[in-house]
Amino acid sequence: MKKAQTMPLAILTALGIFIIGFTMINFLLPEIDTFRIAMGCANVVSLTDGGKVLCLIGDGAIPYFILGIVSLSIGGIIARMKL
Repeated sequence: MKKAQTMPLAILTALGIFIIGFTMINFLLPEIDTFRIAMGCANVVSLTDGGKVLCLIGDGAIPYFILGIVSLSIGGIIARMKL
């Protein structure tokens, strides 16, 4: 196959990954809220240093997940371009 033939397929695949990934965020949000409540992240004064780090990791889960989705989508397009 030529690059011109595989490029639309790569873009559609990347778009599919992007849509599925952002749909998964809706399933991730309640779990992160449950984690924040269980850890007591709203009351920062009573947290230990380890608890503060865990709250920061939990808060960073969504941005890292979004970066992973974007990276997978762009990587899929670039991989098809190199073939």
